Amino acid sequence: MKSSARVRALFALVVIALSVYIAATVPVRLGLDLRGGTQIVLETRSTETLEADGEATDRTLEVLRGRIDALGVAEPSIVRSGDNRIIVELPGVQDPRQAAEVLGRTAQLTVHPVLAPGTDPESAKKLPKGERVLADEAGERLHLAPAALTGQDVKGAEATFDQQSGAGWMVSVDFADDKGWSKLTGEAACNPAGDPKRRVAIVLDDKIISSPQVDPSVACGAGITGGSTQITGSFTSDDSKELALLISGGALPVPVETVEQRTVGPTLGAEAIESSAWAAALGTTLTALFIIVVYRLMGFLATAALACYGVISYAALAALGATLTLPGLAGFVLAIGMAVDANVLVFERAREEYGKRNRPSSRSALTAGFKGSFSAIADSNVTTLIAAGLLFLLASGPVKGFGVTLAIGVLASMISALVITRVFAEFAVERNWVHRRPKMTGLASIGRVRAYLTRRDPQLMRRPRRWLAVSLLVVVVTGAGIVVRGLNYGVEFTGGRLIEYSTTNSVEPDRAREALADAGFPQAVVQSSGDNGLTVRTDELSNAEAVEVAETIEKVGGGAEKVRDELIGPSLGDELRRNALIALGLALAAQLVYLAFRFRWMFGTAAVATLAHDVVIVTGIFAWLGKPIDGVFLAALLTVIGYSVNDSVVVFDRVRELWQKDRKAPLAQSTNLAILQTVPRTVNTGIGVMFILAALALLGGDSLTDFALALLIGMLVGTYSSVLTASPLAIELDAYGGDGGRGRGRGRGRGRSDSGRGKSGDGESSGRTKATSQGI
Repeated sequence: MKSSARVRALFALVVIALSVYIAATVPVRLGLDLRGGTQIVLETRSTETLEADGEATDRTLEVLRGRIDALGVAEPSIVRSGDNRIIVELPGVQDPRQAAEVLGRTAQLTVHPVLAPGTDPESAKKLPKGERVLADEAGERLHLAPAALTGQDVKGAEATFDQQSGAGWMVSVDFADDKGWSKLTGEAACNPAGDPKRRVAIVLDDKIISSPQVDPSVACGAGITGGSTQITGSFTSDDSKELALLISGGALPVPVETVEQRTVGPTLGAEAIESSAWAAALGTTLTALFIIVVYRLMGFLATAALACYGVISYAALAALGATLTLPGLAGFVLAIGMAVDANVLVFERAREEYGKRNRPSSRSALTAGFKGSFSAIADSNVTTLIAAGLLFLLASGPVKGFGVTLAIGVLASMISALVITRVFAEFAVERNWVHRRPKMTGLASIGRVRAYLTRRDPQLMRRPRRWLAVSLLVVVVTGAGIVVRGLNYGVEFTGGRLIEYSTTNSVEPDRAREALADAGFPQAVVQSSGDNGLTVRTDELSNAEAVEVAETIEKVGGGAEKVRDELIGPSLGDELRRNALIALGLALAAQLVYLAFRFRWMFGTAAVATLAHDVVIVTGIFAWLGKPIDGVFLAALLTVIGYSVNDSVVVFDRVRELWQKDRKAPLAQSTNLAILQTVPRTVNTGIGVMFILAALALLGGDSLTDFALALLIGMLVGTYSSVLTASPLAIELDAYGGDGGRGRGRGRGRGRSDSGRGKSGDGESSGRTKATSQGI
């Protein structure tokens, strides 16, 4: 026993020391929603001659990387996502127009001989293959021969300013091989000065950007040699630099399309960090005080372990190189609730064991508490990890980050609760001054909730159908909101553009809506957002049109600052909505499979049906309130599923334990006793988590308010349903099919014979009996 305690202590010491070192030396990478900037998701498209496969996406990524480096953005990020998507993050870039134009342009550079002045449009349609008619810079139409050179023949380009000749800004272009360029310019030089045939058309994305004449000094047939030339024209500094950037960046192998674009202002990012930090600090402090008041010394030590949890989580995020997003911060805060839940399970179980023993001791009760609660803690955390894994696999953007941080937080919370808290607690209870004062530990008292239930002994499962009727009524009332009001899908699931502004003066949404309609945007949906804030939601909106919207809001608001800008393509919106439904379906299926494996099918079915019950209620309430259904809501919903199944697992785990001790007891009786024994844990955990969620709702800022609201509703509904919906449903399923309808007789009155021992802790009989033995 002492050797295992030493191993735990050594492990805890190593983990804490390593975490402190990593946290002090490795910075965590903040997401754009916390530090401000622009994120652009590009999708490669197939052409008639080239399929947008993975190889083409890789080549596109390398070309884009060169363009991003040339933009001079600090700490940019460009990664591939799937077979045909590329995610670009540009910290500090608040105007996405230039970035999107530079990154998204195909930059198909071609150089053409000019055959003659342009023909009329009808004649242009009958031109031989490869020939085309395009307008030059002045609007004059030119008949072009097939391309003689492409962007692949270009070695590099640079914007320069020629002060000596007074030509102004120009673009110097270097060619990989000067033969093609000298041949092209030599043939053009054979035509007299002023003849269109002496010109060379430089085309970028089917647009003539320059069509200079070959200088008269160039002889016929000789051409421009040396492998370089200068493109001159009426270039400004920005024009020449952008052209040089596109040319030197190279041509994209396939066209790309912007399917998602998010911009967050630095002010909003700073406010998000500050509000989330205050919410986390206040919520954690209130939770810590509550735990200390209820569990005294053990609560204080659990609070110290929670501080270690914070360091471990931060260090793990930094070591993995993951990005911390705003929902990710919420994921860490929620994982505190998981750690609190594990500690409460252990302490409540230790209280039970303390009261059962003739000669109780805090050390023996604590050891029994950790041993007796381990399976429930493990099952609860595994189900939450399932939800986190589905978020990581199926979600995108900040919600994907939420899945990562939630998984890290859950693992860190298990280390905190099962290892660090145990090391602290075992060390404390071995002190003589603690041993002489058992009430100081907080384990020698059964608690007010348990004392009340012991006196009253309520029979909650005497009429399980009444609880099911109440649950059905709540589902019908809240679910009607989905039918009557409909779901207010966010831009993330519908596609479109959502821009949030902070105006100098307060503006009524109706006034801003009328101004936008006059400006040519009659379909814009305008809503208030906080103090002096407006959100404008439209269908597809180009960056140029977004500028017009901003100018309109500035006029009516006496000035405006863009704090958030989200653009989601319709195809991506459909995909995200589809993935959300898949994530929910897989979450329920995965919970069913896991619970059926760990318990009996009827308990797994009851738990999953209860999860669906919770999902409908939370979604229905959001429908009645008109709240948006978006990716953040999806994260909250999957978290609700995790919380709800945790409560069900705790009850079912206790039912399994009671049945292993008395297999002839009716299921209703065992379930009622299991509920009464676990209610103190449910109440104390719920209060602890409620402090955190209330802090998020009140102080977390607009971006976290709906998230915390969904979790608060889900926690209340899940706490109720896991006790008074899942348990009655399991009893009814057992009565009508749990043992073939023979052994238990509605699961409440009849005993049954039993032979054989249960299998590996799940209570299944290994032998045949007249009435089939049924364990869980």
